[in-house]
Amino acid sequence: MITQRQFTVGLTADFYDEQGKLKYVDIGLNLLDDAPNISVTRIAKHAPEIRADQITGMNGVIVLTPSVTAATLQDAQDLLVIGRFGVGYDGVDVAACTNADVVLFITAGAVDYSVAEATVAWMLSLSHHVRTKDHLVRSGQWDARSRWMGSELRDRTLGIIGFGGIGRAVQRMTEGFGMLPPLVFDPYVSAAAVTAAGARPATLDELLAQSDFVSLHCPLNEKTRNLLTARELGLMQPTAFLINTARGGIVNENDLYDALVENRIAGAAIDCFVQEPLVAPTPLTSLENVLLAPHSIAWTNELFRDIGRSACQGMIDLAQRRTPHGVVNPDVLKRRGFQEKWERLTLGP
Repeated sequence: MITQRQFTVGLTADFYDEQGKLKYVDIGLNLLDDAPNISVTRIAKHAPEIRADQITGMNGVIVLTPSVTAATLQDAQDLLVIGRFGVGYDGVDVAACTNADVVLFITAGAVDYSVAEATVAWMLSLSHHVRTKDHLVRSGQWDARSRWMGSELRDRTLGIIGFGGIGRAVQRMTEGFGMLPPLVFDPYVSAAAVTAAGARPATLDELLAQSDFVSLHCPLNEKTRNLLTARELGLMQPTAFLINTARGGIVNENDLYDALVENRIAGAAIDCFVQEPLVAPTPLTSLENVLLAPHSIAWTNELFRDIGRSACQGMIDLAQRRTPHGVVNPDVLKRRGFQEKWERLTLGP
């Protein structure tokens, strides 16, 4: 093997319970166990932001939920890589990683199937009034069922905002339901590519006005923050549903509340919030036409297995002087400081 030096990979504390045991069935750690010259440790205490002293002696860190800031990386002379356990990286200061000669990678592709399946589950739950019908039985309102006729996915239009791996997986998964070809808004994907995939390119306004379901699958950044406000939500049909499995902040939560409480849209399913974790009810929790989840609607054992294998493989790749899949800041690979650090940490004394 190329690697000669011991390479230490740390996991953030939120992978573990209070007894120090892993919370999850499989996050791919067997890959690290079987890799030569790699050891695994963990950050002892969970905090919203990783402190610099918590990663001392670690060459790579796999991050579940804490943020990584410039302060985290102020003394990162022995840190080579940050691996995000997932695909969102709005909680990681990318520029700070590059300046500290640290690679940031995400587990691109590993989340596609699970998030797509969760999206479809929510589409079905919303259109068939699953939450309300469950309540009718539990509250003895059997005869009220006639007031809650559902609608099928057949012949309906799905609007997909963000046509990356997850958006494309949602399209493939909904094809079997007899839906119309979906509308797609993604300024980074050409109209020709959208058409070739069997979807219909659209402007954001066209998508919102014509879709029965609007599903968000784009990252949170300065261009997508408050992408949907009162104006955009006002373009949606009163029978349409909004689904957000992407990030809080893409939809203005106050404007969404107003649209829902005034029945200007039929309902919503929300997995992501501006402030996370939620420790107190928000206005959205008071509404009957909303499904809510604690940023985990797609969490399955299979998802964490696939993400974990991808994250662990990325660590092995760096330790063995290969470029991992899903690098967010590829320019760092060309920096002299990174090249010297990479050699020092992997090729021995």
